[in-house]
Amino acid sequence: MLNRDIADEHAAIIRYLVHGYMEGEGTPLGSSLLSITREEMWHMHWLGMIIGKLGGEPNFTPAPYPYDPTSRATMLRSYIEYEEKLIPHYNEEVNKVDDSHIRRVLHRESWESAIHARKFQRKLDKLSPEEAASLPGKESELPKDLLDKLQAEVTSKYTEMLQHLRTSWVFQQDENMGWKIMDQAMEKMKHLAHFAEDIAEDGIRPEFKPGKIDNKNFAIGLALKNALEDVQAARERHLKLREDSEVKKHSGLVINMDITIQQEEYQSAELEDWNKNKKET
Repeated sequence: MLNRDIADEHAAIIRYLVHGYMEGEGTPLGSSLLSITREEMWHMHWLGMIIGKLGGEPNFTPAPYPYDPTSRATMLRSYIEYEEKLIPHYNEEVNKVDDSHIRRVLHRESWESAIHARKFQRKLDKLSPEEAASLPGKESELPKDLLDKLQAEVTSKYTEMLQHLRTSWVFQQDENMGWKIMDQAMEKMKHLAHFAEDIAEDGIRPEFKPGKIDNKNFAIGLALKNALEDVQAARERHLKLREDSEVKKHSGLVINMDITIQQEEYQSAELEDWNKNKKET
């Protein structure tokens, strides 16, 4: 039941995130969509923590998100309908469990879904007729080869982030390490945004399709070793990508590459220490 719920929340995150990036973080609608996305991320996190604590394996396959992509107005109406359906859904689930914490989480998911529906309705009501009938985006300017490289990095960072979430939820009995990994997962979310925003700003919809998530690993030491290998490989890719002649033409992308590389160096050093400490103990 909880894994079905986590798939619904995951789907909402992707839909609102993509739409928010397409609108632009600096626009009122884009900013609002990204704000709601962050709340959906908390919904997914609470469910994942419960699943991990119960000894379960979290589901990282997002559910379908039915929406009408004809215009901003039709998309927002789809969001309202989606959120409104979750209200009775979560309230019904409350009656299926005895644990007080799980009941509170499900109840909160219900009333926050109601708030989201109201927020989307307010955004819809504020659109001008021209905005309501149109779609976000513009004509692409970046070459396809560079867009493909950026999309590959979105996929890579998305996969790394989900793998870190899985590690933090499944190994939460090691509370200190679980939260350290969660911290890196959040930073990878920002790295993902760097690449996704550059794609969206060029008028192209970023794709959120993760690679394979390792859900067979039940040893924290091996999980940390794999995480270190992933971040080291990513940093090497990004060092090469930063030297790409096309990348150098776009100052915003260069800045994002610089901070991503520096943060990956930090993450790598942290993971090396954590791996060393785990081996010593």
